[in-house]
Amino acid sequence: MTAHHTGKPPRTLRVPQAAARRQARLLVVLAGLSAASPLATDMYVPGLPDLARSLGTDASGAQMSLTGFLAGIIVGQLVLGPISDVVGRRPVLVVGTGLFAVFSAVCALAPDLAVLNAARLGQGITGAAGIVVARAVVSDLFVGDGELATVFSRLGAITATAPVLAPLAGGALLLVVSWRYVFAFLAVVGLLLTLGVLRWVPESHPPQARLTGGLAGGLRAIGRVAARRAVLAPVLALAFGGAAVFAYIAGTTFVFQDIYHLDPALSSLVYGVNAVGNMAGSLAYGWLARRWSAETLLVASGVLALAGPAALLLVQVTVGSGLPVTWLCLLFALTAFGVFFPAVVTIAQSRGRAAPGATSALLGGGQFLLGAGVSPLVGLFGTRSPAPMAAIMASCLALATLAAAATRLSYSSCDASHRRPHAG
Repeated sequence: MTAHHTGKPPRTLRVPQAAARRQARLLVVLAGLSAASPLATDMYVPGLPDLARSLGTDASGAQMSLTGFLAGIIVGQLVLGPISDVVGRRPVLVVGTGLFAVFSAVCALAPDLAVLNAARLGQGITGAAGIVVARAVVSDLFVGDGELATVFSRLGAITATAPVLAPLAGGALLLVVSWRYVFAFLAVVGLLLTLGVLRWVPESHPPQARLTGGLAGGLRAIGRVAARRAVLAPVLALAFGGAAVFAYIAGTTFVFQDIYHLDPALSSLVYGVNAVGNMAGSLAYGWLARRWSAETLLVASGVLALAGPAALLLVQVTVGSGLPVTWLCLLFALTAFGVFFPAVVTIAQSRGRAAPGATSALLGGGQFLLGAGVSPLVGLFGTRSPAPMAAIMASCLALATLAAAATRLSYSSCDASHRRPHAG
């Protein structure tokens, strides 16, 4: 059951069909908002060499645009999530996606690297609105844990496909046009999402439920949410789990191309199959949540995800790991993480209903901040073997599993009102 705060009386005869259509359109827009930043992260990566040449810089200089974008996503989530608790969801979404389109256009027209980097930072900050506020909207509109599980499983599945489709779409586009058209495409995406928000996303956070105190009050809400162990535990679980995925993203190309000598096409196939596994795990969560609690699924999926890189590390340091074993271990880990991600988001957003935007900001900010810090470690410790990547992934997932166990233990009686009775 959803609670759309539109203020309009229900239509007696066509409510079920009309509600289903509204919900479908809403989920399409929220999925697009969640996928926009992953698209902007990865879609232009195949064009980095061309970008460097056209702007008169080297590979390191071109990659700074990616660093600036990721920094923007972190800052944007930590600021825009709490702001949406104060002023409402729609203003943040409309302004954020609109400015995302503007900054994307500036990137497309950038005359030099300085302008590009500044625009990419702005693109990251404004694009973060889609990620952080979309989760808050779901928390506002879908009241039961069963509904949250279903919606977050679908959004997680779509988000999992974006990093795979982005480089493929970008590569196809770059076969016929320059890197600037990638950003032009992103500008169009931002414009369409802005129109989608205006037309199909209701204001889900009514005035009487909003926080007071302006921006300072919203930012203080982050501190209050973080002080609650019941919320902080799943936030840490996602931060460590997300760091493991960032380590995988940073190392997988080197592992399959430099160590196992796959050409880029076959390497992309491996990456794509693993992403399909992750998507399947996300979709499976919606079904599994009908039988087991989110806390149980979180701990179980954390243990299973940890088993993948741990097994890979053990095999590599003992007898050596070939391509099939490495691929299987990573596929197993990512499929399990597909269950882990919607489970931890469902738990955190359910427990942080007093300030959904601040809770979403903590989830996303922690995930990207720790992920950005962990990614360089894969290259630092070497890419001549899968062992460094496996060790970093295993360490992060071990910490994520411990945080998942703490999440289950911290499930106190004060949170029980949000829990759905389950079988099993």
